[in-house]
Amino acid sequence: MSRQQVPGSGTATGFTFKRSTEPAESTMPAIPSFIRSNPKLAFFALLAVAASGFGQTFFIAIFGGALREEFNLSNSWYGASYSGATLLSAFVLLSAGTLVDRWPLRRVATLGVLMLCGGCLVLAFAQSAWMLLPGFFLLRFAGQGFMTHMGMTTAGRYFTANRGRVIALAALGFPIAEALLPTGGSLMIDTNGWRSVWVIAAAVLFTAVLPALIWLAGDTGNRTTESGDGSDQESSDYTRSQVLRDRGFYCLLPAAPMTPFVVTAILFHQTAIADERGWSMAVLAGAFGSYAAGHLLALFFAGGLVDRFGAQRSLPLALCPMIAALALLALCHSTWVPYLYLALIGIAQAGTGTAGSALWPERYGSTHLGAIRSVSQASMVFSTAASPLLLGFLLDRGWDVQALGLLLAGLILAASLLTLLAPMTTKQKPLTVTA
Repeated sequence: MSRQQVPGSGTATGFTFKRSTEPAESTMPAIPSFIRSNPKLAFFALLAVAASGFGQTFFIAIFGGALREEFNLSNSWYGASYSGATLLSAFVLLSAGTLVDRWPLRRVATLGVLMLCGGCLVLAFAQSAWMLLPGFFLLRFAGQGFMTHMGMTTAGRYFTANRGRVIALAALGFPIAEALLPTGGSLMIDTNGWRSVWVIAAAVLFTAVLPALIWLAGDTGNRTTESGDGSDQESSDYTRSQVLRDRGFYCLLPAAPMTPFVVTAILFHQTAIADERGWSMAVLAGAFGSYAAGHLLALFFAGGLVDRFGAQRSLPLALCPMIAALALLALCHSTWVPYLYLALIGIAQAGTGTAGSALWPERYGSTHLGAIRSVSQASMVFSTAASPLLLGFLLDRGWDVQALGLLLAGLILAASLLTLLAPMTTKQKPLTVTA
């Protein structure tokens, strides 16, 4: 055995110990390359979107029976109050959404979480039916509206080269919340009562989510950290007033909220659809597993496709699975149909959510992204309030599932074709395909 000493090595026992040439960081979990420029902001966006689940319909819906029983409410009064609060939140978001452009990120996060906590506590201590109105408003505005808007705006603004992938990562917050909150909330309602669940939700938001968001936000203000283009970029970015004068914006806007419009309507009236088709609730419950799987798996591919082909080109393609799903729902009655059509809806939701969120910074720049995106977010909130009422009205008028499926498929096809009429702006890059 050689006793030759290698410079910088130890020879305490006469053996040669060569210093490792691998960096110490190799033993640590690797940060994905697409968020390496600012991982804290990427996870800020993910956490903000996941926390919005406390104000989303999939969580609030588990309290519907308890609230109606507690305050002796009819289905129509309960539904009207919920839809009214949602509509009001959409209008308020048009003004409040600009705060993401003007305030430091930690202050915006503090406002959003505190309002969401307030909504939880209003419901927890409600003593009369009228108190549901401010509670629903705070939950819908802060949760579905403001927290989602803040998370997606952050993902779209502070990442340029890999914007699609980061937005897809942030959108993972939706299936995470869908998996955890309704199940956990239902179990706690059975054991502790519905009021305690809202108190626990407020405590989690205040003691865990808020400090985490403040830490992840750091000193981030309202300038992009990845592009760093300075005042020249800011002067070329569109303002909201310029966007509202752009004809292409109105060609693209209907496609962005189409998926939440359809998903909310389908989920809200799932029982009526299953009854007409003769599908048992067990079949329907299993089919929602395929919806969640399609949504989750498609998110891993949607971001890369948007980064490669561009958000505006990807958006009409992402709507194709939704058109196929609704045509399948309309024309087929077999028990396997709910598994496939809900999986296709989940895939479309992943694709359109990613492309729709990446579209506005790609097309108009990121300087005024909060103000611009608030228009799209408000239209999405408005659509989710209107779609259950529209489908409920048509069902009461005697429309069957086939007619409704074909109507919705036609609306989505029209929105998809309308996007093709929107010309590219000077900020959008031409498509280049490498061999």
